[in-house]
Amino acid sequence: QVQLVESGGGLVQAGGSLRLSCAASGRTFSNYAMGWFRQAPGKEREFVAVISWSTAYANSVRGRFTISRDNAKNTVYLQMNSLKPEDTAVYYCAADKFRTLSSNDKNYDDWGQGTQVTVSS
Repeated sequence: QVQLVESGGGLVQAGGSLRLSCAASGRTFSNYAMGWFRQAPGKEREFVAVISWSTAYANSVRGRFTISRDNAKNTVYLQMNSLKPEDTAVYYCAADKFRTLSSNDKNYDDWGQGTQVTVSS
């Protein structure tokens, strides 16, 4: 089990950038696949990106968002560029102990509390 704490959310204008961070506890961080999900008001939680031995992205963010990790710092990042109002949501990081590149939130065991991202038009 890992404990996850997101940070870096905020208010940004359309076209701007933000970098989210997710700090993880535990010694085995490198053994987990790490994913980012988001949930907008009134909508279901949706997959954004995941990093394991490779990376995968939702079509809606591919080319604009980049997921990366620093295992020495037990941290995963989500660099978000060219932000759009439809990117507004609470963003969550999550850990998958089976290290899949899954976009299914049911495959993830541990979740952070979320960080709000608001993109104004």
